[in-house]
Amino acid sequence: MSASDLDLLIRGVRLASGEQVEIGVQDGLIAAIGASVAPAAAHELDGQGLLALPGGVDPHVHFNEPGPRSDWEGWATGSAAAAAGGITSVVEMPLNASPPTVDVAAFDAKVTAAQRASHVDFGLWGGVVPGNLDQLTPLAERGVVGFKAFMSASGVEDFPACDAVTLYDAMRVIAPLGLPFAVHAESDELTAALAARARAEGRTSMRDYLATRPPVAEAEAIARAIEQAHATGCALHIVHISTGRGVALVAEAQAAGVDVSCEVTAHHLLLDEDDAERLGALAKCAPPLRPRPETAAMWEALSDRRIAFVVSDHSPAPPELKREDDLLASWGGISGVQSTLELLLSDGRLPLGLAGEVLAGAAAARLELDGKGTLAVGMDADITLVELGPERSLSAKELRYRHSMSPYVGRTLSARVRHTLLRGAPVLRDGNLVGEPRGRLLSGPASPQKPSR
Repeated sequence: MSASDLDLLIRGVRLASGEQVEIGVQDGLIAAIGASVAPAAAHELDGQGLLALPGGVDPHVHFNEPGPRSDWEGWATGSAAAAAGGITSVVEMPLNASPPTVDVAAFDAKVTAAQRASHVDFGLWGGVVPGNLDQLTPLAERGVVGFKAFMSASGVEDFPACDAVTLYDAMRVIAPLGLPFAVHAESDELTAALAARARAEGRTSMRDYLATRPPVAEAEAIARAIEQAHATGCALHIVHISTGRGVALVAEAQAAGVDVSCEVTAHHLLLDEDDAERLGALAKCAPPLRPRPETAAMWEALSDRRIAFVVSDHSPAPPELKREDDLLASWGGISGVQSTLELLLSDGRLPLGLAGEVLAGAAAARLELDGKGTLAVGMDADITLVELGPERSLSAKELRYRHSMSPYVGRTLSARVRHTLLRGAPVLRDGNLVGEPRGRLLSGPASPQKPSR
């Protein structure tokens, strides 16, 4: 290969296998990977001593724009944080933008906002709520990569939970579309009643909140969703699974031939209920942080691939909504999209050989994000270069979120994202955000607009 063939040559990087290689990029795609790709190129990047991973794919973020909750985050700040964390593709949940992505008009408004400001490529989940079943096929044709519903209260009034009939009817519509249906699986009947009892008794501490969302609420909802998916033939995805019993139900269904998968968040791997009590509102989430044996179960399930991939479930809020005086009323959501990759590589329990799969490849495959998730010839040149070694304490000033709050501040990290490339062009260079927003819409497979490769 001649120098004129390549737009970029990355020299001296190490793959997760330990092999030292050069990576050649042409027209936004990976053109070559090998020990000696070319003598030169139009541009070169010295990757000596850095680990090369596929650009991360985070299919569970809330950037909240457009609408009044844009001041909670936004595409500019959320995508900048993603790029700083080695993430090159995100998939945004249908809430907490307002209006939520439950019809074509809301989809178009969110695409416009993202195209204006996103530093990374993006896909969109469509929302399922009572009364919008007639919008699901139009949303699929417009380009959503899948659909999302809550089986318990979402925390915002404009995205209500689905009852059993709505869930079942939605699955019958979604199944022939060939898209995954992601559900927040917690029993609304159980969690709502327990929360009301705690409120009536004046119990509002973190431990009280944890008790309102017991593991059985997750297991019960997962079992019900699986039964409906089996009956309808709908592809099912369980978001932010948090219990060993929940994982077992998914694995049993897979063995029985049900098309079902699950994900885990970084916080359900790295934090437990004792951390929740110590950190307070910063660590409130739903499902809540669990006892330490459950976090161990999540690691075991990730390592043996019963859990498909890791997400951030980045769900920010302004400081005033993180109330410490009433943990039942405090906003439940953790900011983490910038730190997921660095946290997991620093933790030591994730084998390097598995990192690319659980942080990029498996999510890209499940959502059919063509060209994403793998370092291979012909794939998009979405590449993250990571420095492993020097330890540092994560500081709030590093965070590029609209509100620089995170339960991970102060945590010791031994991995740092140095460079992030999106389709061959740098969006992060030596830790600094560069270039104008250039994120593209990643259309789902049911869309006639989905480009062929």
